[in-house]
Amino acid sequence: MRLLKRVGAGYYESCIRYKAQDDTFFESKKRTTHLSRTKNMIRYRYKKPNILFVGINPHPGSFNRRVPFSNNKLFWYLLSEAGLIKEKRDELRDDNTLERMYREKFNGEYGLGFVNIIGRPTVDITEIQKHEELPGHKKISRIMKTEMPKVVCFIGKVTYEKYTGSKDFSFGWQENIGTSKVFVMHFPLRGEAIVRVRELRQLKRAVKYL
Repeated sequence: MRLLKRVGAGYYESCIRYKAQDDTFFESKKRTTHLSRTKNMIRYRYKKPNILFVGINPHPGSFNRRVPFSNNKLFWYLLSEAGLIKEKRDELRDDNTLERMYREKFNGEYGLGFVNIIGRPTVDITEIQKHEELPGHKKISRIMKTEMPKVVCFIGKVTYEKYTGSKDFSFGWQENIGTSKVFVMHFPLRGEAIVRVRELRQLKRAVKYL
């Protein structure tokens, strides 16, 4: 706020005027930030999927691109290697191609779905606040009940921990949730890609017999 010279009532009126200008500015900034976040939000796709992938929360880079795991694309390369999508790695490197595939083919043609437990983007999962996953738990449970995916795949141990509240499990098949088979896969970013590809191929085979 500008420095104002104290001149009785005139000073008071000036303070009121400048405060009103400041309030208007900050309200405008809040609306702009909200609109920007709404524009960049990931639209999750999960209508009647054969396989529903469940992530923990988006990276800011993926959030801004409006496509899950588009910040580094390793998840998508693994899906390609496992034969769950037809696009090759070279095609998926292009942001526009990836976004178009996710929008037009991921759910409708490939029968895949994706949703994050937490919608707020963070660079690292350590930034997630305690109990922030609780609304997402209800959302995921509702999706499982209404969309009835054949297989639900939790991406990474932390994701399944956040959903179940338990750490007493291993990678691989878990107890069913409703009519859905449940699988916990390794997170895409760390470790050998072939391990992840094999896990995804397990899901593909399982769907064929359900």
